[in-house]
Amino acid sequence: MPTAADLLSEVPLFQWMDGGERARLADDLQSTSFATGQFVFRYGDPGDSLYIIQSGQVEVFTEDNTGQRIVLGVLGPKAVFGELSLFDGGSRTASVVATSDVVALQLNRSHLEHFLGKSPAAAMELLTVMGRHMRANAEHLRRTTTRNANTVAEEQVSMVHRVAEWVAEFSGSIPFLVIQIGITAWWVLVNLGWFPGRVFDPYPFGLLSMAVSVEAVILSVFVLLSQNRQRRQDRVRSDIEYEINLNAEMEISHLHSKIDDWNSRFFRELREIKNKLPGGR
Repeated sequence: MPTAADLLSEVPLFQWMDGGERARLADDLQSTSFATGQFVFRYGDPGDSLYIIQSGQVEVFTEDNTGQRIVLGVLGPKAVFGELSLFDGGSRTASVVATSDVVALQLNRSHLEHFLGKSPAAAMELLTVMGRHMRANAEHLRRTTTRNANTVAEEQVSMVHRVAEWVAEFSGSIPFLVIQIGITAWWVLVNLGWFPGRVFDPYPFGLLSMAVSVEAVILSVFVLLSQNRQRRQDRVRSDIEYEINLNAEMEISHLHSKIDDWNSRFFRELREIKNKLPGGR
C-alpha cells in the first residue's frame, strides 16, 4: 500500500503540489479503516472531514422521498469524497457505505484550514473537484428520477384490467365494426328468409335487439374499466411530474445555498490570508 505522500501525488486534487508540500499535508492526515457494509457517514451527519481512499471501494448514495436508494457513484482508490460539507460546515448531503474493506486517509476541517492558509491556490483545485462532483451527481439524478408513467402503471395493472383494456381497444377498431355489420346482416337475412338457413328470430328480431343490448352493456363496462385505468395512469404521471419538479427545485435550492456559503467563506478566508501577508494591508 502506498504511503500517504505517495498517494497524494497520484490524486488529481494534490498533483500540482511539490513533494515538500505533499509531505507536510501527509503529516496532517489520519489513517482510518471501515469494514464491508460499514457506513463512513450518513446523510445529515455533521461534515467535519474529507476522505482519500487508499484501498477498497465505497458507494455514495442518497434516497428519494419514497425511500428508494439512488446510487450517485462507486469510488475506488485515489478518489476523494466528503469535501462539500467540509468546506461550509454543513451536514452531509449523501451517505457513503463501504462495499469492501476500506482503508482511507482522513483530513479534518482544522487541518484543512491550516493547509489552505499555507497554500491558498489549493482552494481553487478543491472547488474544481467539487464542481465536477456536483455536475456528475446532477446528471445522475436527472436520469434516475425520470420515470415512465406508462411503465409504472403497467406494473400495477391486474389481469382483469388487461382484458378490459384489450376489449375496449378492439371494440373501437374497424375490424370490430366490420364483424358487427357482418353478423347483423347475416342475422337479418337468415330470419327474413333471404339467406339459406333456419329462421330462429323472426321479424321484428326481438332476440337480436336483446343480444345487442346485452353486448352494449358488457362493452360499456369494459370501456369504463379502461377509462378508470387511464385516469389512474394520468394520476401516476401527475405524481411523477410533481416529484421530479419538487426534487429539482430542492436540489437547485440546496446547491445555490451551498455555493453561496462556500463563496462567502472562501473570499473571507482569502481576505484574512491576504491581510496576514507582508504588505497585505
